[in-house]
Amino acid sequence: MKKPYYLFNPGRMSRRDNTLKFTAVDELGNEQKPRYLPIAGIEALYIFGSIDTNSALFNFLGKQQVPVHFFDYYEHYTGSFQPKEYLLAGKMQVEQTRAYLSSKRRMHIAQRLVSGASFNMLKNLRYYNARGRALEDLIQQIEKLRQLIPEAEDVPSLMGIEGNCRQTYYQAFEHIITHFEMNGRRKQPPSNEVNAAISFGNMMCYALALDMIYHTQGVTDF
Repeated sequence: MKKPYYLFNPGRMSRRDNTLKFTAVDELGNEQKPRYLPIAGIEALYIFGSIDTNSALFNFLGKQQVPVHFFDYYEHYTGSFQPKEYLLAGKMQVEQTRAYLSSKRRMHIAQRLVSGASFNMLKNLRYYNARGRALEDLIQQIEKLRQLIPEAEDVPSLMGIEGNCRQTYYQAFEHIITHFEMNGRRKQPPSNEVNAAISFGNMMCYALALDMIYHTQGVTDF
């Protein structure tokens, strides 16, 4: 079964037959014991450290359909190496372009995304509210904001609703988290452990969504 690999340490990566050889390097530049990753078991690579490699390795990864996602020092997503589009479907791209050119269809998709995100926020808050966290007021605020989503007429107003939902949601963290303090959402760079964890999760979600979009080339209905 294939699985993703996350590389946080700097080092060197090379090909060894049908295996990837990764040799981590410590702060003093000393090589550690190499690890071998069978190519057949790799779904994707997520690179957070500085990796030395060459084009031959990327040619190999491309042929094996293994994407590579890169993150900077602050764990912000910076880009991806994607193999050749072997699942490319022309009809899908035509429909995607049509959806993009239609402001009505774009708003419909955007409203569905915001509705889904806010639904998950509510589900999480209700989970902790049922366990004595006293989050009823915040739950009601998000429920009222969700009612405004279908009424949004443009992207800025929809983004405003989403931003208010998230701001309300993050207020609940002070009641949910017991051993750390959030003190409001802060990023670029995150101000504490909680903000760092949220930023890291957002970047991983973004990279995973890109990967799934790339591999979803079947015909869909808009």
